Amino acid sequence: MSWIKRVPYEEAKGKLKEIYDKIKGPNDYLDNVVTIHGLRPYTLEAHMKLYKAVLHHPDNKLPKWLLETLGVYTSMLNGCNYCLEHHFVGLKRLLKDDERAEKMRKAMENESFEGVFTQKEIVLLKYTKVLTRDPSYIDKLLIDEMRSHGYTDDEILEANQVVAYFAYVNRTVLGLEVDTKGDILGLSPSSDNPEDWSHK
Repeated sequence: MSWIKRVPYEEAKGKLKEIYDKIKGPNDYLDNVVTIHGLRPYTLEAHMKLYKAVLHHPDNKLPKWLLETLGVYTSMLNGCNYCLEHHFVGLKRLLKDDERAEKMRKAMENESFEGVFTQKEIVLLKYTKVLTRDPSYIDKLLIDEMRSHGYTDDEILEANQVVAYFAYVNRTVLGLEVDTKGDILGLSPSSDNPEDWSHK
């Protein structure tokens, strides 16, 4: 269900069909967040390139589970259950520890991070909250705090780009009423190759 027309795989033609074929999972499956872009294939193409670069690029330095955690927290702060549920399943798969993942989720929900996250991880979660809720309040002190915990400037940029990406996709989903009905939660790109968009 959504408030505008989604284009399912079987209706896709031309450029859209080419893009869908790059993304699709088993049995021509596509997430609803993909088919909501069906009326504008070029925005879907740009979305996928950004998604792969931000979360799944082999040159990223921050661990993928940590980037996924920032995405889950951003989605939680924005009230975007679609992205929260999809990426929380992805986070559990990356961690291979459901109990730890559930503790992390509860800590983020309660904003009570001590004992679940390290101080180094907490400073990234703090940055995520300010950037999501009050971006104009970001100042050099917060950047310096991340540096003082050992983050390099390129790692700070990675965190920034994940939070900014999720702000974009959360608003796409919330602004068009994209739900998880019929979705397979937690599918993700099958490789870190920026040109491989297939989901498994």
